[in-house]
Amino acid sequence: MAEKYYLDTSIWLDIYEKRGYNGEVAKKLFKKIIEKDLIIVYSDLVITELKRLGYTQNEINVILAIAKPDNLKRVHIYKEQIDEARKLAKQRNVPQADALHAILCRDNDMQLISRDEDYEKLKHIAKAKLPEDFI
Repeated sequence: MAEKYYLDTSIWLDIYEKRGYNGEVAKKLFKKIIEKDLIIVYSDLVITELKRLGYTQNEINVILAIAKPDNLKRVHIYKEQIDEARKLAKQRNVPQADALHAILCRDNDMQLISRDEDYEKLKHIAKAKLPEDFI
């Protein structure tokens, strides 16, 4: 089975917005994933976060097109996961979206890639790693 990498929204933006060092590292990670024919995964939550940040659907399509179609997969979010994320966010004092990203990774056997320190409080659900850990 192919390895799957779930990228936190900020990682997508690092490469799309060419954010200096972080953007360069994200670009190298994308390149490596594609060269090794691995899978980059996203969810509707990533789309929602991008829309909240003011990106249009066209811009979001361009962001997702960074990955080749054969290397890109969408996972679904279920009500039970949302309910668990709500509870977890309150218990751990983290954003509900971060809790949901972690739950999606656990439930779909994916590696979470993020620079967000909130995931340290969620490492019992999914351990986040930096893009540098894979290049």
